[in-house]
Amino acid sequence: MTTDQPKTIRLADYRAPDYRINTVTLDFDLGEETTRIKARLEVEGVGGKPLVLDGDELKLISLALDGRVLGAGDYSLNTTSLTIPSPPAAFTLDIETEIRPRANSKLDGLYVSGGVFCTQCEAEGFRRITYFLDRPDVMAIYTTTIRADGDRLPVLLSNGNKTAEKDLGNGRRMVTWHDPFPKPSYLFALVAGDLACYADSFTTASGRKVDLRIYVEHGKAARCAYAMDSLKRSMRWDEERFGLEYDLDLFNIVAVSDFNMGAMENKSLNVFNDKYVLADPETATDTDYAHIEAIIAHEYFHNWTGDRVTCRDWFQLSLKEGLTVFRDQEFSSDQRSRAVKRIADVAVLRAHQFPEDRGPLAHSVRPDSYMEINNFYTSTVYEKGAEVIRMIHTLLGEDGFQAGMKLYFERHDGQAVTCDDFVAAMSDANDADLDQFKLWYSQAGTPELIIDSEYDAAARLFSLTIAQNCPATPGQDNKQPMHIPIRVGLLDDDGADMAANRLLHVTKVLQTFRFEDVAAPRAVSVNRNFSAPVRVTMKGAEADYGFLMAHDTDLFNRWEAAQQYATELIIDGGASDDFIHALGQILN
Repeated sequence: MTTDQPKTIRLADYRAPDYRINTVTLDFDLGEETTRIKARLEVEGVGGKPLVLDGDELKLISLALDGRVLGAGDYSLNTTSLTIPSPPAAFTLDIETEIRPRANSKLDGLYVSGGVFCTQCEAEGFRRITYFLDRPDVMAIYTTTIRADGDRLPVLLSNGNKTAEKDLGNGRRMVTWHDPFPKPSYLFALVAGDLACYADSFTTASGRKVDLRIYVEHGKAARCAYAMDSLKRSMRWDEERFGLEYDLDLFNIVAVSDFNMGAMENKSLNVFNDKYVLADPETATDTDYAHIEAIIAHEYFHNWTGDRVTCRDWFQLSLKEGLTVFRDQEFSSDQRSRAVKRIADVAVLRAHQFPEDRGPLAHSVRPDSYMEINNFYTSTVYEKGAEVIRMIHTLLGEDGFQAGMKLYFERHDGQAVTCDDFVAAMSDANDADLDQFKLWYSQAGTPELIIDSEYDAAARLFSLTIAQNCPATPGQDNKQPMHIPIRVGLLDDDGADMAANRLLHVTKVLQTFRFEDVAAPRAVSVNRNFSAPVRVTMKGAEADYGFLMAHDTDLFNRWEAAQQYATELIIDGGASDDFIHALGQILN
């Protein structure tokens, strides 16, 4: 008896597929016990090489190439794949499969729960629907027809715009959807059920009307108002801040209690667990509203950063997730308090990602290998990935970052690309050297900075000496120095900034920065707004906690000083008039 061992997938082994699939035409005949799927794939490639399609728990009913039915000797089949040994360079492949949605306990692919059919195809669920090149760098245009019992399943949804609807008789209905934008299979979605609808509309900046729909279980539609408002504000914000307009006539959200993920950004058909959509003003907390707003925005923002431009391979997961987390953080910051949002995001990073960086499972934002991709939906990929994007924004400024985003979409719309492609767009749009900065994608661990200060009164020269170190992590014993952007401010005796914020580019193991012709600062505020996700030890900082807590013009660092000061007092078990005075300054 043998046991299959998980196979290690390595970034270094990536190879573009020999074949690509240009269009996908799907026909679903839905049944809870058995569902039949007919798939027509228009395929192009090198020809003469084997075409290996992924499959998992599928029953193959029929297979035809350019209309010719293939017999058992024309292909090979096992539990994970279907192989056609030597197809031509361009051909049409017709595949009919049968699946068992009710028995699908993995909840990947198409499953039914609570009477609602639902799909979850990220990362590798589409192979549980039909045989396919189930990888993100295979992007196709999809047309999907759904046939079902119209009385029991009156709502039949898929990606794109609805192009046809027909009564088939005997209570059965047919609906066809067409998505004109190429997408990878992981963004395919289908939902069918008896659901209530909360409807609204949005007019884009160019004057196009978009119908908005939120589908929920019956009796819950009244609790969708805040989610709909959040969606409309997200759409407007993406137009105003990033110049990104929604591209279809319809945007659907489905929110059901049985969805196994938090939320999924399938093109034009976002699917949520309803706890991230529903809010009752009688019981919902401020935190509930903030979470709904952020998650609705996050999934919508994926329309461009993840759907229109997607990942070449799963090692590049942070290409879409880190960038979209940054975008939803910025949205929430603009909707609410920027300082409070920054504090909350850093608190989450420190509570979850920093320990991840110090543990046995530490990994880089772009991992080198994996055995199971679902294990890499981590705080490092999401939250630290967002911090990497934020550092690029810090280095380039808002105008430079927007120029980079514009070039990124001009180059790569409709493509599956890499983190390097994103950084290249940022670099090229600004004529900036970001080669060393890219170590943030490949090196694991949280850098540590030790900072010492010195003032030469005769020369009116203030100096900061910064030593950086990144501790060893599994598989990475020796780290190269990172490019770390550190915002610094010098405060005078009244707590005012002595000069404009200065951005220090820490690029060496040991580096000294000089501030010329300045009076002795009363205090130094370092890593303002948490400009880099690092641990900082500032020598002698304890003496300045109270002053910074009371006066720092950077609100994040004011909060940071208060946390450090309060922690000291708790550990020492003593009171402090200075702390009470600082609290008074805050309250005033």
